[in-house]
This record gives sequence, C-alpha cells and structure tokens, in this order.
Amino acid sequence: PEQGITEPTATFSICFGGAFMPLPASSYASLFREKISKHKSNVFLVNTGWTGGAYGVGKRMDINATRKIVSLILDGSINDVTFSEPDQYFQLSFPTTLPGVEAKVLDPSLAWEDKVAYDATCKKLAGQYKANFEKFETDDFMKVLATFGPGG
Repeated sequence: PEQGITEPTATFSICFGGAFMPLPASSYASLFREKISKHKSNVFLVNTGWTGGAYGVGKRMDINATRKIVSLILDGSINDVTFSEPDQYFQLSFPTTLPGVEAKVLDPSLAWEDKVAYDATCKKLAGQYKANFEKFETDDFMKVLATFGPGG
C-alpha cells in the first residue's frame, strides 16, 4: 500500500483523466453519446476493481472472471441473457446469469457477507457521486446525464 494510506478513497475524474481534458465534461459526454448512437454500440461497465466488502474485507476482482465477462461481451453472447431491473442505488442493470461466471461476480450485493455494510457503502458512494455532479449543475446536458445515475 501507499505510505500513509490506510483505506482507498473515492475519486471522481472526467473520463479518468480530468487533468488532461481541456474541454468541459459535457463536450466529452456528448461526443461519447454521438459515437454510441452513430455506431449503434452497446456499452457495458465491467468491475475490474474491488468486490465482496470494504478495504480489508473484500478482495480484488478475479482476473479470470473479468476475462470471461469481456469475452462474452466481445462475442455477443451477453446480448442473449436476461438483465436485472436497475438497482436502487446506481440505476445499473446486470446480467442475472452468464455462462462460466458466478452470480456473486455479476450482482455485487451477493459478494458482500455484511448486507448492512453493503447498503451503507452504496448509499455513501451514491451520495458522493451526486455531490460530484453538483459542479455541473449549470450545464443543461450534464443535468440530463445526471438523471441516469444515483438519485436520477
């Protein structure tokens, strides 16, 4: 671990590189939306980070599970499965089953033994996400985009 760091902290950055993005966030979001529409692309978020609990309890996401999910996305198999209803915190849906992938990898709530801690962590992160989006409240496009995230 990094010296003096005892627990990871949430960091929000435009396109994971805010310091190198000279245009307003809405410019990149709009361009991304245009590309998705033009190329009729599906977009999937794949957790490659942490699962199963907070730092010290959970663990890094299994690389083999990550590879399997990415393979199913690339070969189109993911388009043939059922997705959950959007979750209560982030409005995200996930596959309910994928061949060769454990359910607890797909549904993060199943990976946490402490369900109270899971709910508290989700609420905290959703609040941080919403607070971060407040800096874009004067941008009409970003206000619309924020409705697709926590609390939207």
